[in-house]
Amino acid sequence: MNSPLRQEFGEALAAVQGEMHQALDQLVQVLEAEHGALDAGDTEALGQAGTHKQALMQQLEQLDAERRQLAREQPQTEAAPDPAWTAIVQSLQHCHRLNQRNGGIVNQRLQLVRQALAVLTGADSSSGLYGRSGELHASKRSRPLAAA
Repeated sequence: MNSPLRQEFGEALAAVQGEMHQALDQLVQVLEAEHGALDAGDTEALGQAGTHKQALMQQLEQLDAERRQLAREQPQTEAAPDPAWTAIVQSLQHCHRLNQRNGGIVNQRLQLVRQALAVLTGADSSSGLYGRSGELHASKRSRPLAAA
């Protein structure tokens, strides 16, 4: 491949990686906003964060597909890892940790809600039996012994 064409591929790849880095910076901000919404119990802000997070993930997937296409078409000339790509991978790992943190909060709250529902309905949330149809039947804590 001639030098000008190689340079064009390099510039295109750098542009895609730059867009990926910007999208990851935005994703970090959205994940932090999601965390704040979880702490505040702000369901509207949580919904907005989820929508924005999903849009950014789709953008990142498209950019990664573009990056892989460019990488396939460009011959590898150096064996050293690309520092821009290393930074992107580190940002992705950071986003993953933030998302895991937020997911852990959601799971804890879900467990608390299930426990509260079990108390309100009188169902034991920790045990239950499956019926003939395969449905879970939770045992009741109290049962009427006689009808009036």
